[in-house]
Amino acid sequence: MVSFQALFEPDREVGGFVITFPDFGWGVSQANTEDEALVMAEDLLATMIGDHIEQSQELPVATKRRGACYRQISLPALQSAKVELYQAFRASGMRKAELGRRTGIRKSNLERLFDLRHHSRLDQLEAAFSALKKRIWFEVRDAA
Repeated sequence: MVSFQALFEPDREVGGFVITFPDFGWGVSQANTEDEALVMAEDLLATMIGDHIEQSQELPVATKRRGACYRQISLPALQSAKVELYQAFRASGMRKAELGRRTGIRKSNLERLFDLRHHSRLDQLEAAFSALKKRIWFEVRDAA
């Protein structure tokens, strides 16, 4: 799973939490409760990563931080797979036209494979990974 650490700072003026991701250096959200903050943090993380993908930018490296104010925020499985696909695609040096040719996926559908807000089909993700000489590996674990 793709995950980064979020900083949950108590907002002493209005209450609740201010949420940031230090690895990104931009982006902020706010929530009244810690449960709301966790949901807002996941949405903020998806938005920031999605912006990097749209702008064809490299993603920052996730760093480990210590402290009671930090929370590990993970993207859901489908979004994580899309981020991993994006990173493998960038590392390959391949162009999208070539990826589309190798997979038989039309350009409009190919673009959606990198869109974190779109619900892509797993078989198309598998085809894209295969074209990049990668494969998806799932692991199911007991919930904490």
